[in-house]
Amino acid sequence: MGNIVAYVAAGVGWCFCTALGSLFSSCCGNDKDSTIPPGATSGRKRSVLLLVFSIGLAFFFQYYVGPMMEVSNLNSLNPALKYLAEAWTDGCEEYFYYDDDTLRQKCSGNNGVYRVAFSALVFFVLGAVAAACKPTANREAWPAKYVLFLFLVAGTVFIPNEPLFSPIMLNIFRVGGVIFIIFNQLIILDMAFNINESCVYKADQADLDEGEGAGRKWLIALLLSSAVMYISSFVAIGFMYKFFTGCQSNAAFITITLVVGVLSTALQLTGEESSVFTSGCVFAYSTYLLYTAVSKNPEGECNPQLGEENALGIALGVGVTLIGVIWTGYSQTAHKAVGEESDAIADDADNMDPARRTEEGVGGVVVNENNTHDEDENGEENVKTFSNSWKLNIILSVITCWYAMSLTSWGSIANGGTLANPSMGRTSMWMVIASQWLMMLLYFWTLIAPRLFPDREFS
Repeated sequence: MGNIVAYVAAGVGWCFCTALGSLFSSCCGNDKDSTIPPGATSGRKRSVLLLVFSIGLAFFFQYYVGPMMEVSNLNSLNPALKYLAEAWTDGCEEYFYYDDDTLRQKCSGNNGVYRVAFSALVFFVLGAVAAACKPTANREAWPAKYVLFLFLVAGTVFIPNEPLFSPIMLNIFRVGGVIFIIFNQLIILDMAFNINESCVYKADQADLDEGEGAGRKWLIALLLSSAVMYISSFVAIGFMYKFFTGCQSNAAFITITLVVGVLSTALQLTGEESSVFTSGCVFAYSTYLLYTAVSKNPEGECNPQLGEENALGIALGVGVTLIGVIWTGYSQTAHKAVGEESDAIADDADNMDPARRTEEGVGGVVVNENNTHDEDENGEENVKTFSNSWKLNIILSVITCWYAMSLTSWGSIANGGTLANPSMGRTSMWMVIASQWLMMLLYFWTLIAPRLFPDREFS
C-alpha cells in the first residue's frame, strides 16, 4: 500500500513539475516548437514583464523586508541576521537622533527599493550591450535571464547601503528619472496622437458606413476627454495656488505652468501642428510634474505635506510608470520614437509556415526595409526592429530609474510632520521643475517651429 501511495505521489509530482515548467517557459518566451526560434517581439514583452515584476518586488522590499530589518537590539541576533540588519540599516544611523522608529524603517525601506532597481538597471544595461552586439539576444534564453535577475536581487541583499545604494545609486536614479521625465513627453505625445487619429478615423468610417453624423460620438468622446484633462489641470492648479503658495518659488512654478499651458493651447488652436487632445495630455502631464515639484519643497510655510508620506504622489508616479511600461511593451508606433523598424514584419516572419520559412530563407527573423537579410560573421541573421534593439533596454533602464524615485519620493525620509533630510527635497524639487520647463519648452517648439521655418520638414 505504501508503494502505491509513493508511486501516485511521484506521478502527481512529476505532472505538477512538468506543467509548472511548461507554464514558466511559455511565460518567458519559449512557447514554440524547438525548431522555431522565439518570436522577435517576445523579447519586448518579456522585458516589460520583468520590469513589472521588479516593481512588485520593490514594493515588497520597501514595506516588508526593509522595516523588518530595523531591530533595536542587534546583539540579540545570530551573526548572519545581525550582518543583514547592519547592512540594511547602514547609513540610517543619523535617524537614531529622532525619537521615531518609522524614519529608520523608511530609510531601510528606501534602500530596499534601490536594491531591486539596481538589479533591474544592471540587467537592462547588460541587455542593451548584448543586443548591440547581437540583436537576437533580446529574445533568447528568457528563463535563464529571469534566474539571473533573481540572483542579482539576492546578491544585493548582502551589500551594505553605503556607498553603493546611497548615495551612488540614489544620484544615478535621480539623473535617470530626469531623463525619463523628458522622454516620457515623447511617450505621451505618441499615445495622444494615436488616440486622436484613431477616434477621427473611426468617426469618418462611421459617417461613410452609417450615414452623416454617425461618427459624431467619437469626436464627442475626444472632446470630453480633452475637457476632463483641462478641467482637472485647472482645478489642481487652483488647489496648489491655495495650499502651496506660501513662498515665492512655489508661486512662480505654478504661474509659469499655467501661463505656458494656456499659451501652448492657444497656439495649437491657431494652427494645424497638433490637436486639443494632445495639448490637453501635455498640460495634464505638466500639472502632475508641477505637483511633484512643489510637494518636494522643504519650506514648511508653502508645503502642507512636508514631513508626511506623499501617497498621492506615489500613486501618480506608479501610474506614469505604467503608461511608460504599456507604451514600451505594446505600442505599435513606439519604434518611430527611437528610429527603429516596425515589429510588423517580424510578426509576419514568425507566423510564416515552417516550410515556406525554409524555402524563403527566413529563420524566424525579419528583413530590413529593402527586404534583405543582415547576417553576422557566423551567418546568423540579425533582427533590426524595436523589439530587438538595444534602445528598448535603455528605455526600460530609465523607467527603472523613474520608479525608484517615485516609490521613495526622490529619496525623502519623512514621517509625522518631520522631514529628516530637507536637502534631498530641495534638490529633487529643482530637478523635477527644471525637467518640466524643458519638456514644456520642447512642446512649445514643436508648435511654433513649423511657422518660423515653413520650408523645413518637421513631421
